[in-house]
Amino acid sequence: MHETSRIEEIVSTLDATLPQALDRLCAFLRIPSISTDPAHRGDVRRAAEWLCAELAGLGFAAAVRDTPGHPMVVAHSPKGARRPVLFYGHYDVQPVDPLELWDRPPFDPEIQDTPQGRVIRARGAADDKGQLMTFVEAVRAWKAIHGALPSDLILLFEGEEESGSPSLRPFLRENADELRAGIALICDTGLYADGRPAITTQLRGLLGEEITVRAADRDLHSGSFGGLAANPIQVLVNALATVKDDSGRITLPGFYDGVEELSDQLRADWESLGFDAGDFLSSVGLKHPVGERGRMALEMVWNRPTFEINGITGGYTGEGFKTVLPAEARAKVSFRLTGTQDPQAIREAFRAHVRAATPEDCDVTFQDHGASPASRMDISEPAFTVARNALSQEWGREAAYIGAGGSIPVAGDFQEILGMDSMLIGFGRDDDRIHSPNEKYDVESFAKGARSWARILAALD
Repeated sequence: MHETSRIEEIVSTLDATLPQALDRLCAFLRIPSISTDPAHRGDVRRAAEWLCAELAGLGFAAAVRDTPGHPMVVAHSPKGARRPVLFYGHYDVQPVDPLELWDRPPFDPEIQDTPQGRVIRARGAADDKGQLMTFVEAVRAWKAIHGALPSDLILLFEGEEESGSPSLRPFLRENADELRAGIALICDTGLYADGRPAITTQLRGLLGEEITVRAADRDLHSGSFGGLAANPIQVLVNALATVKDDSGRITLPGFYDGVEELSDQLRADWESLGFDAGDFLSSVGLKHPVGERGRMALEMVWNRPTFEINGITGGYTGEGFKTVLPAEARAKVSFRLTGTQDPQAIREAFRAHVRAATPEDCDVTFQDHGASPASRMDISEPAFTVARNALSQEWGREAAYIGAGGSIPVAGDFQEILGMDSMLIGFGRDDDRIHSPNEKYDVESFAKGARSWARILAALD
């Protein structure tokens, strides 16, 4: 049979079996696999075992692999002649609080008709069980038509992504030879804002820091000590305010070491997306963009590093009024990183900046809240062009190469530990309410996502 005809037969099979695929997804969604809650430890394992049984039933050599935390599910298809492909997803979900804001029980999934189309409503529908199952269903249809699994697939499904992935890096190191592939596929992303298919090719890194400034040994009366004694809030805000200059650039020495300018190809791709910063901000009640002068909006969100003050406390904040100089003040800040910026070098530069702004009789301490570098993929790798063409064919629109302002650390882990790039392809939408009450996943995203993976698998084969 001609390969094109066979692909169309696979996607037709996916269409015909969509009701059964949705039933399987709903069965998966009924398992409350909340990884952050010890009360659901058994449920997380049950979800892993459910997945393992599904994969074994398709012919994978599948196993639930224990870790110090929640288990991994690892599955292999028969080995073939080509370099393997690793597919990653996670089967754990976020907590459901506040429960009273849900319109129905979060682990009682339902297919609903909405003005925007049919949706699957449940916790985990979009993040990440629905996304994960698009790939599993594509493989199911592939086997139904080809009579065998695609050769050299490795599936890795994690149970701790929503609780910080504490076991992932050690597991990757311990099993690197088994898991190393030519390229990784990660499904924990989405469509571009206008519904265009997309491949995320770069992710910003993240550095978190907490600062505490202490002065007097107790809160002081501002009438007696104001103007004479150091005020920790003033010390702290002065230090933080000078991290940026008036043009929006960050002033720390060496901060921009490793920051890379956009390639001509990506700049053209991003300009073609027609992103309107004013429209984007209007959805949260704002109008006017801020940030580095002379940079286009998507560049600032996806390709430029940032410094943000995430929280600040000190002094009296209760009802009424109290005229004190507080004994201490605290702030939590974060940096988003790009290119090859070194998180630890930036942490040290930031701490040196704060110390230099702190008076002699004040004490400043810092608490590390983690750090991960940025990830950038090599889009000259032929698999990117192949996958982009397959997505464009399925969706009837040219797929875009996009960036992500947030962080997906697993992509960096694959680069660092397994030495391979990732293609981040997902079908979620901005209104899926992930991590929030009433999470949903569009039936169209589920159906066309499976069809998309089938085309990508065929193109990579």
